[in-house]
Amino acid sequence: MKEMLENSLSYFMSPLSLTGPLFDKELRVSSRRRRNYALRFVYVILLTFFVAIVWLGVVESEYSPVYQKSRMALAGKRIITTIVWFQFITTQLLAVIMLSTSISDEVHHRTLGLLMTTPMGSLQIVMGKLFSKLLQLILLLAISLPLLAVVRVFGGVPPGYLISSLCITLTAVIFAGSVSLFFSINNRRSYVVIIKAVVTLGVLYAFIPIITGAFFSADLIGGRTAPNTSSWPIVLFLHVNPFGAMSVNTAMMMSPVMPVAIPVFYWSAHCALMLGGSAILIALSVKIVRKVALRQATGQLDLLPKLRVSKKQKKKSARRSRNSQERFGIVRPVKGSPVLWKEIRAPMIRGVNGRNSIIGLVVTIIALFITYGVCKKENFLQEGFVHVVYVLMFLIIGTIFTMVLSATTITSEKESSAWPIMLATSMDDWHILLGKAGGVFRRCLPIWLLLAGHVLLFMSIRYIHPIAIVHLIIFVVGLVTFLTGVGLYFSTRFKRTTSAVVANFALAIALWAVLPAVGGLIFGFTRNEDFRAAFELYASGNPVVQCVTVTGAASGEHEARMKVSKLNYDWPTRRGWSKVGDTTLVLLTYMVTYASAGVFFAWRAKCRFRRNIF
Repeated sequence: MKEMLENSLSYFMSPLSLTGPLFDKELRVSSRRRRNYALRFVYVILLTFFVAIVWLGVVESEYSPVYQKSRMALAGKRIITTIVWFQFITTQLLAVIMLSTSISDEVHHRTLGLLMTTPMGSLQIVMGKLFSKLLQLILLLAISLPLLAVVRVFGGVPPGYLISSLCITLTAVIFAGSVSLFFSINNRRSYVVIIKAVVTLGVLYAFIPIITGAFFSADLIGGRTAPNTSSWPIVLFLHVNPFGAMSVNTAMMMSPVMPVAIPVFYWSAHCALMLGGSAILIALSVKIVRKVALRQATGQLDLLPKLRVSKKQKKKSARRSRNSQERFGIVRPVKGSPVLWKEIRAPMIRGVNGRNSIIGLVVTIIALFITYGVCKKENFLQEGFVHVVYVLMFLIIGTIFTMVLSATTITSEKESSAWPIMLATSMDDWHILLGKAGGVFRRCLPIWLLLAGHVLLFMSIRYIHPIAIVHLIIFVVGLVTFLTGVGLYFSTRFKRTTSAVVANFALAIALWAVLPAVGGLIFGFTRNEDFRAAFELYASGNPVVQCVTVTGAASGEHEARMKVSKLNYDWPTRRGWSKVGDTTLVLLTYMVTYASAGVFFAWRAKCRFRRNIF
């Protein structure tokens, strides 16, 4: 009896009692997956790459050794802050991605109900899934610890900064992972979970603080008064926002006089609040997982209980059933392409019905007009940089939706086993391809209309020049064609939607982020003018560069009232593309290039339609 009591106490006092055997199983499986080793390799390569860029920017090779030694302390600070911010952002993104299928895989494979028949409880299931993925991220953080310790030899960085930044990063990762795990319970597809988690974190970390700061600290935002260290919205923002906490923590390390000018901030309190928020999300996840698991264990295959149906809805369903019985055996006539008809009736995000999509779009428009009101209150709308930020935001959102929608068109048919049936019809491959591409254009049109609406609205009140709408149409047509073609190609290459979406994002990041950074690093070593000309030409084709260049030259109260011939476009190249005519010709050239590449990828997708069908 005494021995049994001691074993029970030791079990409940052990931290492993929270995770259970599922944690051990996940660790054994993770240690055998090659992708985890590949992830660590890529993480180290990217970390080394960013550190090398910072080193070249701080320590110039053409100066004397005495001057270089005098900048070692500054180099140490810059390198350590680069490492800290790199792992702070990267690990949060990885947490959202890695936990996007943590519970949905168990639900999809019908094993969640089976787990509830074991001695494990829902708490152990949730905690085992969460901490098994977080342990992989902790290993990534541990990789950078030796480099941080070595760079500290340069001086200028207190050990307290390393400890506080590591704690802030860990709590932010736990919270981001908890959000992704919470959404993975009721969403089967990982890309839907990723989008919902990113949007939720964006609202919590960016939208709400901006709106709150605009209403409670208008003088501070406008730069008319000095920061008030006793202002409770700022103090609350710093203690519940990881990005604000990390920014203040880094500023306090970089400048010795900064603690006097910033509000009161305790990184330990911030970490405690973030852990509290994570605990609330975990508790909600445990409750929902228990309900879903019990329903699955008792043979009820629906994830959630059915909602109560009103009498009006019952009458509508009865009327529809009678109509369907009357037309039993009659095929519903469809005008035009049946593939296009099917695609345009699909929701914007699969798994989200049309009503929720409309509600989300309306909420987005309301939030957008709230930000317009805040900017109008602070007299920011007449500034060009504000419209550059808005257009760049719409560009990123539209690009993400186009990449996701195009990469899911065919893989969703494969996952539902409808792809072989579609290929067995009388439709040829070009008919299917054009129908899928047209469906992508039609479904992502509302997102791009936000960009067009912004430009037309402020063009009517003379804050944006009318030539901007022409340039942006040229730019968007080439970009959407390229992204659609690439997405269709990856959708034929892979069987799973998640793999196609990840490949589409990886190609975009490689083309428009990694390669330009590598080119800048190579130019920092070589200083070759021919390479510089080629690099500037390649950088000018970057969608972000084109968006900023076109919008920056044509937005602002002064620029909107100028003649077309007097607008000046600041391209990164030295080829003299500063005039409107040259800029239009450049945009048309890049549009043809992107569109041709997109058509080529679409053609390759058509060639792969009847390969690896099952």
